[in-house]
Amino acid sequence: MPNIDWKSLGFGFTDVNCHIRYVWKDGKWGEGEFVKDPTITMHIGASCLHYGQECFEGMKAFCQKDGKVVLFRPEENARRMMRTAQRTVMPPVPVDMFIEAAEKVVKANIEYVPPYGTGGSMYIRPLLIGTGPQIGVAPASEYTFIMMVMPVGAYYKGGLKPVRAVILDDWDRAAPHGMGDVKVGGNYAASLYAHEKAKKEGWPVELYLDAKEHKYVEEFSTSNFLGIKADGTYVTPDSCSVLPSITNMSLKQCAADLGWKVECRPIPYEEIKEFAEVAACGTAVVVTPVWEITRGSDVIKISGQDEVGPHLQKLFDTVQGIQYGLLPDTHGWCHEVK
Repeated sequence: MPNIDWKSLGFGFTDVNCHIRYVWKDGKWGEGEFVKDPTITMHIGASCLHYGQECFEGMKAFCQKDGKVVLFRPEENARRMMRTAQRTVMPPVPVDMFIEAAEKVVKANIEYVPPYGTGGSMYIRPLLIGTGPQIGVAPASEYTFIMMVMPVGAYYKGGLKPVRAVILDDWDRAAPHGMGDVKVGGNYAASLYAHEKAKKEGWPVELYLDAKEHKYVEEFSTSNFLGIKADGTYVTPDSCSVLPSITNMSLKQCAADLGWKVECRPIPYEEIKEFAEVAACGTAVVVTPVWEITRGSDVIKISGQDEVGPHLQKLFDTVQGIQYGLLPDTHGWCHEVK
């Protein structure tokens, strides 16, 4: 067993036994192989380095109360990566191959899955990159699919912690009909400068409005936006520039199961003031409550600085309950690693 203090585990890279790697060339995917070395050697002309032919996913495996290890909704990550691969002209990783890779790499590193009760999980990062040399602007002839894993702790120790957010109108994350709806590194690179600026000025996260008019809420730098009205209505943006979040998808279903109204529609900036609760939602933490949003001289206070709204807490507890096997998995989201 690895010598890990599970209770103090953070959210960062940790060496494990191995990752799993596949290579695509001559029109087909090869057999996967376990690789212990956490580095990769590629041609200096690789298309991922020059033309951004790359995409990735983020998902988790959990040790449940009964000892089972499960993947949470891996087929949705597989489908989203297929859509991203098609958009970036890379060979899609078939859903069955994707899930098989996840099962194999988790099993090969099973002792690194944090035990039930520690609040931790195994973070899984699938990565698809163009590794064939391509100096002219065109797709590569060779690609590499890697799936790496690492144990991570609870993102917020001791419960959810509300944060402040800022809207910086001088920067946009993604343009309409661009690549905001697929998970490519370029979307995150586009937000890095603004993200670092926001952090230095005291805001942990920035919120982006639509790039065309700066009138409608789109998403936070790393995760989707959701707002809860006083009557419990769950509202999240409908935009072609927003990444379809699997966490958001799950939360919407949980909200509907709880009998709450769910709306996916454009959200005018002015409507933020009408929400009783606001959160960023994503794989790392499920929901991050946002208690204040600043845009220039306009400061919108949504809740108390240390206040987690009842609807957000309920949603968080529901998703985590399913992930850790404390609540019935009525939708079949948990895929057991046998």
